[in-house]
Amino acid sequence: MTLLSRKDWALLVLLTVSWGFNWPIMKLGVTDYPPLAFRALSMIGGLPAIWLAARMQGVSLAVPRDKIGEVAKLALPNMVLWHFFVILGVRLLSSGRAAILGYTMPVWAALFGLLFFGQRLSRSAWFGIACAFGGALLLMSTEFANVAGKPAGSLMVLIAAAAWGYGTVLMKRSDVGIPTISLTFWMLLLATLTLAIGSVLFERQAWHLPNATVWWAMAYNALIIFGFAHTVWFGLARKLPPVASSLSVMMIPVLGVFSGAWLLGETPHWQDYAAMALIMLAMSSVLLKPAAPAAGQ
Repeated sequence: MTLLSRKDWALLVLLTVSWGFNWPIMKLGVTDYPPLAFRALSMIGGLPAIWLAARMQGVSLAVPRDKIGEVAKLALPNMVLWHFFVILGVRLLSSGRAAILGYTMPVWAALFGLLFFGQRLSRSAWFGIACAFGGALLLMSTEFANVAGKPAGSLMVLIAAAAWGYGTVLMKRSDVGIPTISLTFWMLLLATLTLAIGSVLFERQAWHLPNATVWWAMAYNALIIFGFAHTVWFGLARKLPPVASSLSVMMIPVLGVFSGAWLLGETPHWQDYAAMALIMLAMSSVLLKPAAPAAGQ
């Protein structure tokens, strides 16, 4: 197992905190601003940082012509659908609930591995799938029961998580033949263009000059999430032990819930805590266990 330096551990903690706190920050950004426009403008601000990181590392952003279709295929679930549906869902839900539902992604990845690629699932993985869906249904039931609830928001975030999970499985089984940072740059660029077009088509009448809070949220997403977090993750991903990366992922929805309570005054209910516990159980059963061999291997 690769040992991490103190610097690597510090960066991992910073990444986890950055992603966890971004859920209420996204909520701040889209409460009074068109969500697709918010996300597209944040991406536009982050793309130069990724481009600069690639240049500093001496990595080419060129994509072979015969691989363009493969890049677009990977971009659709990993970037386009994830960012499109999650930002719409965040606007309708509390940031904490959105974080809990968004991080059902590892369970969706396990399920899609079974359905589309014949990967066998262990008993613990089936247990995790049951826990994740139980937690999601618990949150959705409270949204349906509340007159002011937004079950559509829950569905949107679940669609985003499912797309991200499928994209994760697809990514592991694809060989584009270009560096990860280059692949991420082009996938993010495709997502930026798609969300920008969506904003033109559906949000144009709602466009207005962002206020100071929205500008601040955009800057955080552009510089910290798309600039810092994405670029630093590329270097850590190859060195991270599975347990370290899994635990960092599991901490993100927890931080999302409590940072939402701190920054936005959101009040988590017992259903939120119960769902969070169920989904953490789900993630631990999927992420902290060695993967079962795929069928035929």
